[in-house]
Amino acid sequence: MELLEVKNLSKHYKSFDLMDISFTLPRGYIMGYVGPNGSGKTTTLNLITGIVKCSDGEVYIDGHTCKEDVKTYREQIGYVGDESYFPDNFTAKNIRLALKDFYTTFSEEKFNAFLQKWNLPEKKQVKDFSRGMKVMLMFASVLSRDTKLLILDEATNGLDPVMRMEILRLLQEYVMDGQRSVIFSTHILSDLEQIADYIYFIDQGRTILHDAKDEIIESFLLVKGESGAIPPALKRELIGLEENAYGFEAILPSGRAELLGNAFLVEKPNIDDIVIHFIKNRENGNRI
Repeated sequence: MELLEVKNLSKHYKSFDLMDISFTLPRGYIMGYVGPNGSGKTTTLNLITGIVKCSDGEVYIDGHTCKEDVKTYREQIGYVGDESYFPDNFTAKNIRLALKDFYTTFSEEKFNAFLQKWNLPEKKQVKDFSRGMKVMLMFASVLSRDTKLLILDEATNGLDPVMRMEILRLLQEYVMDGQRSVIFSTHILSDLEQIADYIYFIDQGRTILHDAKDEIIESFLLVKGESGAIPPALKRELIGLEENAYGFEAILPSGRAELLGNAFLVEKPNIDDIVIHFIKNRENGNRI
């Protein structure tokens, strides 16, 4: 049984529709959930946590839905967002007491160990914490519980490289036992290059790409060259064609490599290249 199953998940708003999002996440793996601002990433994560009710579809964590038992369902989830969810006037001591009463699996010993490890003051109010300290305080709170699914929504935004590396290490340790998984939404796609096993890419509430990270990378080629040298048959297949005074850049499905000949520079793309060119393709007025 997969740890996380998302089936035909949809949410309808007056100005935005999230449509038919479906994927599974096995135990012991990390999924990068990517897309431009307003694409539906946070909406999806809020539907998974049960903060928002879906219009259609179902979400299962370890085979159970939120409807069956809200408390048990949510206890399995650890969530870290881009903003602190603790009251500004709380201290780490206040948070420890609140979590102890709210979550049955919360460990004071683990929480205290994280405070000491990351030099988080116990008596200082949250409002006086730096951005990085607030993020690590959220991680201390979720990693001190016995959760199965860790959900990150832009949690590494604005952090320095050293702190981001610490978080990536934590995520890898979290899934190391093969029983827990992570879904990680971020604009810093280089982070996903390092740790993600799967990529789910959405734009305007629709699925664009979903596969193992390595499979997605192998499915495309990054092509560069002189704009005037592009034959019509190749131009029709290029995705996210971007032209300037120096030439062009685009991605091409690997299965269409026979169209290239020897006139172009061909490289292996990264996830950032693929996402950017798919978005560029839509901005150019092409259907994705």
